[in-house]
Amino acid sequence: MGRAMAANLVKAGHRPIVWNRTRSKAEGLGAEVAETPREVGSKSDIVFVCVSNTSDVEEVVFGCDGVIGGMAEGSVLADHSTVSPTATEDMAARAAEFGVEWVGAPVSGGSEGALNGTLAVMAGGPEEAVERARPLMSAYAKSVTHVGDAPGAGQMTKAVNQVLVVVTQLAVSEALLLADAAGLDLRTTLAAVEGGAAGSWMLSNRGPQMIEGDWAPGFTIDLQQKDLRLVLEAADELGAPLPGTALVFQLYRALQTQGLGSEGNHALIKALEALAGR
Repeated sequence: MGRAMAANLVKAGHRPIVWNRTRSKAEGLGAEVAETPREVGSKSDIVFVCVSNTSDVEEVVFGCDGVIGGMAEGSVLADHSTVSPTATEDMAARAAEFGVEWVGAPVSGGSEGALNGTLAVMAGGPEEAVERARPLMSAYAKSVTHVGDAPGAGQMTKAVNQVLVVVTQLAVSEALLLADAAGLDLRTTLAAVEGGAAGSWMLSNRGPQMIEGDWAPGFTIDLQQKDLRLVLEAADELGAPLPGTALVFQLYRALQTQGLGSEGNHALIKALEALAGR
């Protein structure tokens, strides 16, 4: 996703300085490739981070040759990773000691959204910092919503997003399983329902893939599970019951035990097929 986002920055006429742990993924973009994250920080007023886990953000920002060491006071760091809201607040406080403003800005839209420049950004942090980053984020996002002044607000909003994604995916999976069991034509059934109240992005975009048996990931099961752990941890801290989300987590876990973690999250239907013996 980071490569596609950087490519859209270049396409929009910006000149980003990029770094990636696997250097080959940062090459061929028409952008300067830095040797270390610290070098990126030293040459940038605004830094964007997009990695997988909370520990990855910690390493890239605060680790040896981390980006924070090169950033000037008054700079902005926008983290597009999906990570812990609590850890985000902690990292923002540590960044403030360097005079750096932190924006927790997770994204939704998957690899397709990054490629097409249609991501949705949920930005938590000081409004002034969000507005400074907005023109750049608009190169790869169709919407940038400031969801609160606390950096963790963006990550909590992403948790809300992921609940909607996976529970909707469960509904799509159950609906197609029912249609198949009843002997309905799946493509015709999808066309009949997607224009009404049952319509959703997951139904229209992942439904056809499920019907075709195309499990190429826009977002993998393994990454979805990482996000769901964060969601369930946050819900536990808040005392919010999320039975549907917990069920999907367990169904995905069953698929992971079968070695299917690298498939798209729409492969959830395989867990239901196994239950149904279909």
